[in-house]
Parts: sequence; structure tokens; C-alpha cells
Amino acid sequence: MSFDSLDALRARLAGMPDPDQAALEGAAARNGQLTKPPGALGRLEDLAQWYAGWRGTPRPDLDAPQVIVFAGNHGVAARGVSAFPPEVTVQMVANFEQGGAAINQLARTFGARMDVVPLDLDQPTADFTKGPAMTEGEVVAALRAGWDAVDPGADLLVVGEMGIGNTTSAAAIAARLFGGDAADWTGRGTGVGAAALALKTQVVADAVALHGVATDGLDVLMRLGGRELAGMAGAIARARSLRIPVIMDGFICTAAAACLARTQDGALDHVVAGHQSAEGAHGRMLDALGKEPLLSLGLRLGEGSGAALAIGVLKGAIACHSGMATFAEAGVSDG
Repeated sequence: MSFDSLDALRARLAGMPDPDQAALEGAAARNGQLTKPPGALGRLEDLAQWYAGWRGTPRPDLDAPQVIVFAGNHGVAARGVSAFPPEVTVQMVANFEQGGAAINQLARTFGARMDVVPLDLDQPTADFTKGPAMTEGEVVAALRAGWDAVDPGADLLVVGEMGIGNTTSAAAIAARLFGGDAADWTGRGTGVGAAALALKTQVVADAVALHGVATDGLDVLMRLGGRELAGMAGAIARARSLRIPVIMDGFICTAAAACLARTQDGALDHVVAGHQSAEGAHGRMLDALGKEPLLSLGLRLGEGSGAALAIGVLKGAIACHSGMATFAEAGVSDG
């Protein structure tokens, strides 16, 4: 079952499943019996147990990760907030489809299926300094596209994005959801200069002031988001309904996910942060969501690249948890 309105999605978010407690307890018990000192694998131990709880087995495998890249165009890009023209979105979608982007290489490296979902690229969202970026029908269509793009047979999801102007959208969402000045959340994105950064910051401030009446995260997403952000949010929600764990990508993906978190408490319990990007406000947003990144490598590409790289970390955690021998199996004294 899907949804046909934001209220219907709100109801779905309120009724999402939780992790399997028996699997969590079994994974914790197994972790305590593995041939290593307690806590010796640090966060890998926590990651493996978190994953086990969502997959419903104390000794899980990770064999079928899925990467989905959503693409959309933003009306606010016409304000000059990006270093690149909107045509680049279409060109990069072609590059994804031909296997030539960084995310293609990373998905292939970690054995992930990769899908590309362009969302009405010939119809940019409205300029959100003048009114809502999307109508309810438009944002619901993009959310449903994300929902429908998730493979029910996947055992891990990574979502990424492409959309000229979307760091402006993400900054506006963050400012509206978490407060503070526009300058606290607005960065250089694709590498704009000082004058363009000042313009971008003013655009964000104007947008936040205009949409102060937003009621929750989904309303903020409709007013300040883009179709690719909505697609990511829909996919993350669908993954929760299927108990598929999610690795979250950078600044823009985190803004999309935050719209779910500010609509329903606990909506991101099945999500870990893959990395902290070089976009200055990303760390602040992760702190606000209580998410500690797995990696911090100065990445600022988007596309899901940082999250895809973190698949390797999670695979390592699960391999150790499920593949290591217990003290009894190895005939090793546990003290």
C-alpha cells in the first residue's frame, strides 16, 4: 500500500515497524561470545547489532544493497545560486545511466544494484522565494516515486541526488527545521564565489521568512524542497516499512531525511549517517538529528557517494559479527 496525500503518509509514518527485539538480543548475545575482547571492534559492534535488529536475524548477511539516485531541477536556480546551469542535471543523469559517474564506480565496488530516477527534469519546481516549491500533488508524486523505487528484496538502501540548486533547497529546509540564521546553514555548494554566496544566503533567508507557517517536516519539504529530495524521503520511508536499513549520504540527503524526522519521532531509527561532508553545516545538521557519521573524508560530491563508500564499513561490521567464531567454536578460553 502506498499513499495519496501528505496526511496519508503522515499516518504511514506513525505506524512504521520497529526493529526485531529478539534479533537484537540474539545479536548482542552473539557479540559477547565472539573471539575478541569486549568492545574491541568499537562502532562495528554497534553497527552489526543495529543491522541485525532491522533484518530480524541475530546473524545477518549483507548481500543485496541498492543505491538509488534521484534527480530534479529547482526553480530557485534561476536566481543564480549555483555555479552550474540547470542543464547539468540532465547531462549528469545521462552520465549515471552510462555508468560514468563516481557513484557508479562505488556502487559496483561494493556490489550494489544502482538505479537512476529522474523526476520531471523539464519541469523545475517553483521559486520558493515567491511561493511553495511544489503543490501537494507534486510533492506526493515525488514521494511516491521514491517509495516505489525501493526493491523489496534489497537488504540495504543508499539514496543520492542530483539537482542544480539543491544545496540552496537543503539549506532553507535546515534553517526552517532547526532555526538559526540563514548564514549558519548556507555554504558554497558546487563552489560559488563570495558574491553568489551572499546572494544564496539572502535567498535562503527570504524563503524561510516566507514559509514560517509550515506545520511539520513534510510541509517544509513541499514548500522548500525539490522533487529529488522528496524522492529520497519517500525511499527512506519505504525502506522503514520493509525493515531495510539505510545509510544516509551528505548535506542534501540529510535535509530530506530531516523532514521525516521532524514529522514523526523515531522516523530515522533505521538510518545511519554514512559520512560528514565538506559542506559546512552538514555536521550541525547531523548533531541536530543525533547521527554520528561513519566517515569524514572531505567529500562534497553528493550522488550518494559518501554513503556508498560506507557500505564497505557496514559490510566489514557484518562480516566480523556473522563470520567470526565464538570462543566455544574456536576452543579458545574466554577467561
